[in-house]
Amino acid sequence: MSGSRLPRLVGLLSLLLAACALPFVLSNFRLFQFSQVYIYAIAILGLNMLTGYNGQFSLGHGAFYAIGAYVSAIMMDRWNIAYGWTLPVAGVLCLVVGFLFGLPALRLEGLYLALATFSLALAVPQILKYFEHWTGGSQGIVLSKPNAPFGLKLNPDQWLYFVTFAVLVLLFWLGANLLKGRIGRAIVAIRDNHIAAEAMGINTALYKSLVFGVSAAYTGVAGALSASVIAYVAPDSFNVFLSVTLLIGSVIGGLASISGAVFGALFIQFVPNWAQDISKAAPWAIFGVFLIGFMYLMPFGIAGGIRLLWIRATRSRVPQEGRSAVPTQAHTTT
Repeated sequence: MSGSRLPRLVGLLSLLLAACALPFVLSNFRLFQFSQVYIYAIAILGLNMLTGYNGQFSLGHGAFYAIGAYVSAIMMDRWNIAYGWTLPVAGVLCLVVGFLFGLPALRLEGLYLALATFSLALAVPQILKYFEHWTGGSQGIVLSKPNAPFGLKLNPDQWLYFVTFAVLVLLFWLGANLLKGRIGRAIVAIRDNHIAAEAMGINTALYKSLVFGVSAAYTGVAGALSASVIAYVAPDSFNVFLSVTLLIGSVIGGLASISGAVFGALFIQFVPNWAQDISKAAPWAIFGVFLIGFMYLMPFGIAGGIRLLWIRATRSRVPQEGRSAVPTQAHTTT
């Protein structure tokens, strides 16, 4: 193992161990908040695949979040299906819907695509209210949080924390392998120059629709997890502001960055609460100040800022090590 990868591996293992220890030191409310962070991180990673890696701008991923949440809630409430089985169903359904939506969206780019996805975010909550027999209408669906299986001594919030964390790790691992492989190189090539990508033999239409579907699948799984964690779904919870919030998290965390999804999720989960504590009269003004400050100090996102600091720190050590090695070498030769 190379020396450059060893610190990253040690740091990653330390973070995983610290995350596994949180349920035994934090209150149930804090566990609920961190479960929401993991859920947002999954959704932001899905959006980042589309926007950061492939260059397709979306303002409608709150719709896929809503579809995933309602698929899970209906399956649990109407058909008494265990929550674990609802996650892959929500993911596959959103994959199909996203892929089909991506086909006509191939003719749109930039702001036109943003408006098309924006209309999707506007339409889905109203459609959910229409099918009142299945969705509960404006009242939504009230669920019960599942208990830990196998007699584990964990309360529902602790158990759901571990479930969301496990799904997060699995999807991040799958996403990292996808983006670092042949498919990932193809979608990045399309983002950088789609004409050159076509000249290289890349089927741009297929890949753009595919990444739209995969992005929607990630967001749908996040929505399905939120249905169990919050134990309630309602159409008004998935308005346009949710789509904008996910986009904010993607940009703040760092576009075209896997780890940036976690930083963005932490931002959209905790910064609004801090803004509320600072000023109850104008919390969104304080949130806007935080947003401007982060974008000014870290124009490439939090992950990009950390990467630049790491590069500068490692480069500053290399010349010092080189200068200290020269006298030793000269002494030995003499």
